[in-house]
Amino acid sequence: MWSLIAPISSLLSGVALLLLGNGLLNTLLTLRGVAEGYSTTMLGLIMSGYFVGFLLGTWLATPLVKRIGHIRVFACCAALAAIAALLHLLLINPWVWLGLRVLYGLGLVTLYMVIESWLNAQAPNEKRGQVFAVYMAVNLGALALAQQLLHLADPVQFTLFAIAAILISAALMPITLTRQAQPSLPETPPSNLRQLWNIAPLAIIAAGLSGLAMGGFWGMAPVYASLAGFDTSGVGLLMTATILGGALLQWPIGIYSDRHDRRQVLLWVVILAVALALIMSLLPAGPLLLGAIFIWGGLAFAIYPIAVAQLIDQLHSDEILSGSASLLMVNGIGSVCGPLLAGLLMEQLGASALPLYFACTLGLLAAYTFYRLRHVSDLVSGDAAHFTPMLRTSPTVLELMPDAPPHESTEETIQS
Repeated sequence: MWSLIAPISSLLSGVALLLLGNGLLNTLLTLRGVAEGYSTTMLGLIMSGYFVGFLLGTWLATPLVKRIGHIRVFACCAALAAIAALLHLLLINPWVWLGLRVLYGLGLVTLYMVIESWLNAQAPNEKRGQVFAVYMAVNLGALALAQQLLHLADPVQFTLFAIAAILISAALMPITLTRQAQPSLPETPPSNLRQLWNIAPLAIIAAGLSGLAMGGFWGMAPVYASLAGFDTSGVGLLMTATILGGALLQWPIGIYSDRHDRRQVLLWVVILAVALALIMSLLPAGPLLLGAIFIWGGLAFAIYPIAVAQLIDQLHSDEILSGSASLLMVNGIGSVCGPLLAGLLMEQLGASALPLYFACTLGLLAAYTFYRLRHVSDLVSGDAAHFTPMLRTSPTVLELMPDAPPHESTEETIQS
């Protein structure tokens, strides 16, 4: 394992520091927004801004990297993200925060793309699945650990914003000091959503509704926890429990989905997630709620990876990258809408509206999955895919998936 990790240790260190800062800042902003008296609708709009920037960045990052190179782009975008983190504290205005979140999301997806293109270049074809698994473990571990940094200070103070900016800036050091040659970025695969819909509509619906649910979670769960009665440390504990559930339970769910009808597995995962969301809406702040959201996280985090595996089941090998990129875009669009819709409901119904929002969103997915099972037979093209636990990052990471076609990495020389 060390022989696999050693060549990419600087990249993994960089992404761990980056996500420690990012995970802290995302939760911190919602808590500070609550303290400033922002409505849940406004907070939902602000958090949606991050996903808008994330989507924009997927189109803007590649030309920028090709023009000035990986290290310069990484330094520029890390500086942008750190500046945005601090400006949230210096310019306390919801509309300013919205603009900053768009810029921050744009910068963060570019940082992801730089790191992931380097990982693509360093990972041998036969080891891509292992590199992908290690990378996602670092992602989830850093995001879970970041929530515990909330213990260090009060959200209304300067300290936590400074720590977030320091961590994001610290990610520069292992990346800019790396001796790895700068790789070339892969060409963005063309996508055709209409054709993809004709092939795998269930995967598209699952990706979109998963984005709606998880966008609502990432954007509004800290607000929900705060309104439900958790203190700052409790908010961090709830977020950590959900992320750890997503990290730990994806594996057994994924293994089971590889051995059985994936649509039936998806249906039961969604039904259980809906039931747990309804139970969560009735539970007060406390250990029972933490236990319920731990299991809910394991189920909800698995929906998008199941959608990806379901899609790959129905595609030829040369269609996997373009199809997965399209699925990523659909998931991103759902994530844009999720925080705003959840915020609107929470303003009308209070804290319990968030788990009810989860139940409604995933209930729609359960109904459509049940319809597909009863009335439509999906065709598997070639060998069945392997479930791969994942978070939605940049399209570049798709080349690391075990089922992606082999690629040849090339290096490029960047002229100063």
